[in-house]
Amino acid sequence: MEVQVRPEEQSNTNSYVLQLNKVRIEDPYWSEYIRLVRDVIVPYQWEALNDRIPEAEPSYAVRNFKIAAGEEQGEFGGMVFQDSDVAKWLEAVGYLLATGPDPELERVADGVVDLIARAQQEDGYLNTYFTLKEPDRRWSNLAECHELYCAGHMIEAAVSYYNATGKRKILDVVCKFADYIDTVFGTEPGKLQGYDGHQEIELALVKLYRTTGNDRYLKLSRYFLDQRGSQPHFYLEELEKRDGAVHFPQLDIAHDHAYSQSHRPVRQQDKAEGHAVRVVYMTTAMADVAAQTGDAELLQACRKLWRNIVSKQMYITGGIGSMAHGEAFSFDYDLPGDTAYAETCASIGLIFFARRMLEIEPIGEYADVMERALYNTVVSGMSRDGKKFFYVNPLEVHPDACGKNHIYDHVKPERQGWFGCACCPPNIARLLASLGEYIYTVRDRTVYAHLYIGGQAVFELDGQAVRIEQQSAYAWEGKTRMVVHTDIPTRFKLALRLPSWCGGRETLLLNGQPYAYEDADLEAGYAGIDRVWSDGDTLEIMFDMQVRRMKGHPHVRDAFGKTALQYGPFVYCMEEADNGPNLHQLCLPSGGKFAVRFNPDLLGGVNVIETTVIRRASEEWQDDLYRENSLAALNSEPLTGSFIPYFAWANRSVGEMAVWIRDC
Repeated sequence: MEVQVRPEEQSNTNSYVLQLNKVRIEDPYWSEYIRLVRDVIVPYQWEALNDRIPEAEPSYAVRNFKIAAGEEQGEFGGMVFQDSDVAKWLEAVGYLLATGPDPELERVADGVVDLIARAQQEDGYLNTYFTLKEPDRRWSNLAECHELYCAGHMIEAAVSYYNATGKRKILDVVCKFADYIDTVFGTEPGKLQGYDGHQEIELALVKLYRTTGNDRYLKLSRYFLDQRGSQPHFYLEELEKRDGAVHFPQLDIAHDHAYSQSHRPVRQQDKAEGHAVRVVYMTTAMADVAAQTGDAELLQACRKLWRNIVSKQMYITGGIGSMAHGEAFSFDYDLPGDTAYAETCASIGLIFFARRMLEIEPIGEYADVMERALYNTVVSGMSRDGKKFFYVNPLEVHPDACGKNHIYDHVKPERQGWFGCACCPPNIARLLASLGEYIYTVRDRTVYAHLYIGGQAVFELDGQAVRIEQQSAYAWEGKTRMVVHTDIPTRFKLALRLPSWCGGRETLLLNGQPYAYEDADLEAGYAGIDRVWSDGDTLEIMFDMQVRRMKGHPHVRDAFGKTALQYGPFVYCMEEADNGPNLHQLCLPSGGKFAVRFNPDLLGGVNVIETTVIRRASEEWQDDLYRENSLAALNSEPLTGSFIPYFAWANRSVGEMAVWIRDC
């Protein structure tokens, strides 16, 4: 099938994100992560997908495609959504190839594309689970079985790979699949008036629309959003059709409609409920469709859900989804640290949502949250060597409880090699591989700098090419230097995000001279510098780096009477490796001074915060479990407490960890 291809993702807001081949990251902090993705994570995941890592749980993912293509004999293995692991791997490969050639990686990926094409059915259908295990049950259990979810991830992979290589094969595969899906679903007579249990295809279809220009895909995305939560309820109807059969008996998805955000039409939802990843994938698609169609009602629903998430249901680390049961949001201000779920994928989805909102309305809070989740939960989800991962990201860990008290069964004191449900590792890879898409957006003649990540980016402003070179020491020193390169003087506005952690205390130098912007230049957390820029113009930005004592809302029970430390974009924690056991005995005096020092030999090089803490303990209790207050005196011993960035915890020995420390 021939499709018309658009050269750039662009919406009716006149705002767009740079293609990855226009951005090159060269950053003292982030370049190492991108190197890990290219040299370690993607190759490691390829081995895992092919079941060649003995210590990891079998994946079966590639094998399933080989069986579906008729190249091997056997039965389907793994989870019902196993296809998505291959798709996310291919998507990450596409992003890597967009930023630099790798002939061997491209050769392997071309082989995967060929395999996927051979596994596709004649009518366009593509799903190894139903092809191999339940060939007569297509579209019979959308609530649980992830058919459209897997389709969405394959579409995202195809768009990424096509944009990077220009090779049409995988794009044609997913267009054929999407065209087939469009014949199955809709409000027309004879079509299935249903939608997916796990949102994903909605945002993927918008990407496919932007790549091909085919309105059919945008309309289908909007249909899936608008159909969600309508009555009579689709899940109940399909449950009756299959005589009550369920795939996941531990989850009553057909009746627990809030779990999949199908309890109300999406335009009426104003509170994040249910499975956290599904919420933010849904809101990402809602923002995409709102941007493309100018749907003000859909955009307003996005704003309401955003406000509920970030003001009442988000951890200080940018984690979301506090409840293990259902990997879900629970209720406002319920943010326990030791039983936190905070799935890595959920924070990645929050970043997707934030960037889409930035395209629509460049408001600093979106980028602040994007930064918080990126610098803390996302990078915490991966070990320093790129070979082990966290699915769950708690804010407090007591290893002795793990495996003994079952309310902590989901909490791991050390990262795992792989997972039977391995959504998080490839999600980390595809996000970090595409990080160049999150640094800037362009709106009319304004370049918005959302993240201060070193490297180069090329913009086209009214036909004039402008290159911005950013030399960043933002992560550890809070400063960056931007140099403009242009053949002819060009007028545009450079809008700089002022991070919320800086408190409005920043210093700007333009061509070596102090630059003071006017209040009129401030808009929604950005300082705009509108001028004619000449080649070599240099802007230096220095943000005020101080250790900040962070407090939680009084309704957050687990943070009440406690303090967390933040330095620059990083939230900090204490580890047993530095401070000894029984971290719960430590408290933080209110007037203590902080010393910050960079330790190049610790955990790849991190800023360490040291300050006086008090340990309250006693050796006199012996066998007494409880004592009267007058006999329960505790010794107060001052000592130097050491804090490391939260993302770096669990890279040494197994031990306790805590983000929130009691106030003295």
